[in-house]
Amino acid sequence: MTIYSPRDFRALTFHDATPRFADGTDTPRGYLERCLATIAAREPVVRAWVVMNQAGAREAADASTARWKAGQPLSPIDGMPVGIKDLLETRDMPTQMGCEGYRGNFPKRDNAGVWALRQAGAVVLGKTVTTELGGAHPGPTTNPFDQARTPGGSSSGSAAAVGACMVPAAIGTQVGGSIIRPASYCGNVALKPTQGAINRGERQATSMSTHGPHAGSIEDMWLVATAIARRAGGDPGRLGLFGPELPPPPRRPMTLAVMEAEGWIKTDEATRAAFEAMVDALRAQGVTVLRRADHPLVESFERALDGVQALTGVITGWENHWGFRNLVAANPDGISARSKAVLAAAEKRTPDDYRAAILQREEMRRSHEALAPLVDAMIAPASPGPAPLWAGDVPGQPRVPRPTGDAVYNTPSSALGAPVVTIPMMAVGGMPVGVQVMGQPHADAAITAIARWMVGSLPAVSV
Repeated sequence: MTIYSPRDFRALTFHDATPRFADGTDTPRGYLERCLATIAAREPVVRAWVVMNQAGAREAADASTARWKAGQPLSPIDGMPVGIKDLLETRDMPTQMGCEGYRGNFPKRDNAGVWALRQAGAVVLGKTVTTELGGAHPGPTTNPFDQARTPGGSSSGSAAAVGACMVPAAIGTQVGGSIIRPASYCGNVALKPTQGAINRGERQATSMSTHGPHAGSIEDMWLVATAIARRAGGDPGRLGLFGPELPPPPRRPMTLAVMEAEGWIKTDEATRAAFEAMVDALRAQGVTVLRRADHPLVESFERALDGVQALTGVITGWENHWGFRNLVAANPDGISARSKAVLAAAEKRTPDDYRAAILQREEMRRSHEALAPLVDAMIAPASPGPAPLWAGDVPGQPRVPRPTGDAVYNTPSSALGAPVVTIPMMAVGGMPVGVQVMGQPHADAAITAIARWMVGSLPAVSV
């Protein structure tokens, strides 16, 4: 185990390397080779990658080097090595979705976001491990700070690759908690954008899924998000990501509200203590921080979130079960028992169950919207504690229900379609725990500015 301290840990970053590309003291190819050296050293334990295209990456890095030398980079992320979660199609690598039923699947086309990254000059280095079909069944990836613990899921490899300083950024996806939770466990910065703000390409099946970057810094996180959005836009019928191309400057909020939801009661005492220290630090900086007992609108919002974790399961299970059913029919041995159990639960539901869940979700969204005049953003722990230990299911025993950790703090933003930035501001027992900043839909830039201020102005907390 490596003891993690948010005050001392230095993540791999890219935005601060580009001035050296411009003056010739470094190159994208040199940067890539350092990433590959770190991968060679750490991948045998972390196991973040499914497949890599090192030859293609070197070719792309050489092309980027030439552009920087000529003073003609395609974007601020030209030459950035990135990982792509293995749910998203890539023209030069297979897309196997962590699932035996998709072994060898190779569509040979790019997801919209992957295409946009290539257009921006990014170096698409490889595919990162996902849990099976983006669900609850874990892949082989371990936590970069303690190999006995989960990295979280479903964006396991993306979070671990960034946390292990293998790459400065990687793309994840979230339906319930698959960006925010692994970012919390692996010490990443991450953006779960407004629903539909970043084009999902071929992955349009579920109404709450989003794509977003894990990164070693807020600056790189924002640059990757805007590089995609400015080229591929948002989902069909959606407005896309709003905000400047370059990271918005830090901004101190006037008023924040704590979101307890269903997570607070599940949060361990040490994580509660660390988070309360963050709240105290905010107040010391003149920020008003409201709790549910302080204002009726906050209390109303908290009450509206009752049942949100189960709600997201009902909605996502119903929306996914058509595809799962077809996969099991075609390849009954190609999907895990854990995922088959999710399918069986979804098959018991009815269109009326789904309709009721959608109406409940709309009520939650109205309650969140009512907070807009009152608070600049909501804050909460990004997980109810550090990454749990995970050694695998025990033969003959019931399957562990949440082997990649509990998404209880993450499902609210997914149900609300709201943007979240997670920042690595806490350590509990020598492991990372993130703080999340959640805003109203399309306030992605505003919460990024708040998160930048928090990172630059508040002391990190270790307990």
